Amino acid sequence: MPGQNHEPELEAAERRIASLRPCGAAKLAGMERSFRDLLEAVGEDPERQGLLRTPCRAARAFEFLTNGYRQSLDALVNDAIFDSDASEIVLVKDIELYSMCEHHLLPFVGKAHVAYIPNGKVIGLSKVARIVDMFARRLQIQERMTFEIATTVKKLIHAQGVGVVIEAQHLCMMMRGVEKQNSVMKTSCLLGSFKEDGRTRSEFLSLLA
Repeated sequence: MPGQNHEPELEAAERRIASLRPCGAAKLAGMERSFRDLLEAVGEDPERQGLLRTPCRAARAFEFLTNGYRQSLDALVNDAIFDSDASEIVLVKDIELYSMCEHHLLPFVGKAHVAYIPNGKVIGLSKVARIVDMFARRLQIQERMTFEIATTVKKLIHAQGVGVVIEAQHLCMMMRGVEKQNSVMKTSCLLGSFKEDGRTRSEFLSLLA
């Protein structure tokens, strides 16, 4: 579970991401050149028929896979926060996620479970999935992404507690290195009452079973 030292790291990341400009034509062209260079570096011929459009396709795919850098949380939530008297656990389970390992630029895929206990406010159901997507579509490590999702939900609605569990398979372990095909990484971040109240934590974990 991430410690308090992650908060300055998260704030620094938010400032850095806010300063990024959208991918324009010049940046896409630069990515195309990079992918072309990569093809040549591995011994391929970028001029052969099957690869003629590959640098362009790869650049646009990479732009999409990292579009979380260019999303605004305010625009994403779009005021979909509502008054509510609900006081029990709200859980959105099995949210598919696709992200990119920042160490090897290889995908990791899995699912997120996001729960919170309202404190007078609830957030639109689809917005929880969109928050997961926003953080997943960046170069990531799973531990940090889990923390980012949890702290963002808590900050948005001032929830009494938030619990996030992510389980994913990492292609950097499956395709290279140790080549372990069945390994699954699980991470959690518990905030507020999910961390402090054992009964609440047990109820959350039982809902995931």
